[in-house]
Amino acid sequence: MLAVGRDEFEALVDRALDEIPDEITALVHNVVVLVEDHPLPGEPDDLLGLYDGVALTERGANHADMPDRIFIFRQPLLDFCEDEDDLVEQVRITVVHEVAHHFGIGEARLHELGYG
Repeated sequence: MLAVGRDEFEALVDRALDEIPDEITALVHNVVVLVEDHPLPGEPDDLLGLYDGVALTERGANHADMPDRIFIFRQPLLDFCEDEDDLVEQVRITVVHEVAHHFGIGEARLHELGYG
Protein backbone atom coordinates (compact mmCIF):
# COMPACT_ATOMS: atom_id res chain seq x y z
CA MET A 1 0.00 0.00 0.00
CA LEU A 2 1.24 3.48 -0.86
CA ALA A 3 2.02 5.93 1.91
CA VAL A 4 1.34 9.42 0.55
CA GLY A 5 0.51 12.18 3.01
CA ARG A 6 -2.48 14.43 2.61
CA ASP A 7 -0.46 17.50 1.59
CA GLU A 8 1.42 15.56 -1.08
CA PHE A 9 -1.83 14.02 -2.33
CA GLU A 10 -3.54 17.43 -2.51
CA ALA A 11 -0.54 18.67 -4.52
CA LEU A 12 -1.15 15.83 -7.01
CA VAL A 13 -4.79 16.92 -7.34
CA ASP A 14 -3.71 20.54 -7.85
CA ARG A 15 -1.24 19.42 -10.50
CA ALA A 16 -3.92 17.42 -12.30
CA LEU A 17 -6.21 20.47 -12.27
CA ASP A 18 -3.39 22.66 -13.61
CA GLU A 19 -2.90 20.24 -16.52
CA ILE A 20 -6.45 20.75 -17.79
CA PRO A 21 -6.29 23.08 -20.79
CA ASP A 22 -7.10 26.73 -20.10
CA GLU A 23 -9.88 26.64 -22.72
CA ILE A 24 -11.68 24.03 -20.61
CA THR A 25 -11.02 25.50 -17.17
CA ALA A 26 -12.33 28.87 -18.40
CA LEU A 27 -15.73 27.18 -18.79
CA VAL A 28 -15.78 25.70 -15.29
CA HIS A 29 -17.69 28.00 -12.97
CA ASN A 30 -18.79 27.66 -9.37
CA VAL A 31 -17.15 24.28 -8.77
CA VAL A 32 -15.13 23.38 -5.70
CA VAL A 33 -12.71 20.45 -5.69
CA LEU A 34 -12.40 18.71 -2.33
CA VAL A 35 -10.06 15.96 -1.21
CA GLU A 36 -11.59 13.53 1.26
CA ASP A 37 -9.86 10.53 2.77
CA HIS A 38 -12.82 8.21 2.18
CA PRO A 39 -16.01 8.20 0.10
CA LEU A 40 -19.13 9.71 1.56
CA PRO A 41 -21.48 7.48 3.60
CA GLY A 42 -23.60 5.35 1.31
CA GLU A 43 -21.05 5.42 -1.53
CA PRO A 44 -18.90 2.40 -2.49
CA ASP A 45 -15.67 2.11 -0.45
CA ASP A 46 -13.60 1.88 -3.64
CA LEU A 47 -15.02 5.04 -5.27
CA LEU A 48 -12.14 7.18 -6.56
CA GLY A 49 -14.05 10.41 -7.22
CA LEU A 50 -17.52 11.90 -7.30
CA TYR A 51 -19.19 14.83 -9.07
CA ASP A 52 -22.00 16.31 -6.98
CA GLY A 53 -23.93 18.91 -8.92
CA VAL A 54 -25.99 19.65 -11.99
CA ALA A 55 -24.13 19.29 -15.27
CA LEU A 56 -23.98 22.37 -17.46
CA THR A 57 -26.00 20.51 -20.10
CA GLU A 58 -28.85 19.95 -17.64
CA ARG A 59 -29.10 23.36 -15.98
CA GLY A 60 -32.19 25.45 -16.41
CA ALA A 61 -32.60 29.20 -16.23
CA ASN A 62 -33.52 28.94 -12.53
CA HIS A 63 -30.42 26.99 -11.52
CA ALA A 64 -29.40 27.85 -7.95
CA ASP A 65 -26.03 29.41 -7.41
CA MET A 66 -24.76 26.78 -4.97
CA PRO A 67 -21.36 25.45 -6.02
CA ASP A 68 -21.04 22.03 -7.58
CA ARG A 69 -18.57 19.79 -5.80
CA ILE A 70 -15.96 17.38 -7.06
CA PHE A 71 -14.67 14.95 -4.49
CA ILE A 72 -11.37 13.11 -4.93
CA PHE A 73 -11.05 10.22 -2.49
CA ARG A 74 -7.50 9.75 -1.23
CA GLN A 75 -7.56 6.30 0.40
CA PRO A 76 -9.31 4.43 -2.45
CA LEU A 77 -6.82 5.95 -4.90
CA LEU A 78 -3.90 4.91 -2.69
CA ASP A 79 -5.36 1.39 -2.44
CA PHE A 80 -5.96 1.24 -6.20
CA CYS A 81 -2.44 2.22 -7.27
CA GLU A 82 0.70 0.11 -7.26
CA ASP A 83 3.27 2.91 -7.14
CA GLU A 84 3.59 6.69 -7.16
CA ASP A 85 3.73 6.93 -10.97
CA ASP A 86 0.46 5.00 -11.14
CA LEU A 87 -1.00 7.30 -8.47
CA VAL A 88 -0.10 10.44 -10.44
CA GLU A 89 -1.80 8.98 -13.52
CA GLN A 90 -4.89 7.78 -11.68
CA VAL A 91 -5.35 11.11 -9.89
CA ARG A 92 -5.15 12.83 -13.30
CA ILE A 93 -7.68 10.44 -14.80
CA THR A 94 -10.03 10.82 -11.84
CA VAL A 95 -9.87 14.61 -11.87
CA VAL A 96 -10.53 14.77 -15.63
CA HIS A 97 -13.33 12.20 -15.24
CA GLU A 98 -15.15 14.25 -12.61
CA VAL A 99 -14.64 17.58 -14.41
CA ALA A 100 -16.08 15.94 -17.53
CA HIS A 101 -19.26 15.14 -15.59
CA HIS A 102 -19.60 18.88 -14.95
CA PHE A 103 -19.85 19.26 -18.74
CA GLY A 104 -22.45 16.50 -18.99
CA ILE A 105 -20.17 13.78 -20.33
CA GLY A 106 -21.49 10.40 -19.18
CA GLU A 107 -19.77 7.25 -17.98
CA ALA A 108 -19.99 5.37 -21.29
CA ARG A 109 -18.34 8.18 -23.25
CA LEU A 110 -15.65 8.61 -20.60
CA HIS A 111 -14.82 4.92 -20.84
CA GLU A 112 -14.57 5.25 -24.64
CA LEU A 113 -12.15 8.13 -24.16
CA GLY A 114 -9.99 6.19 -21.68
CA TYR A 115 -11.15 8.09 -18.59
CA GLY A 116 -13.31 5.34 -17.11
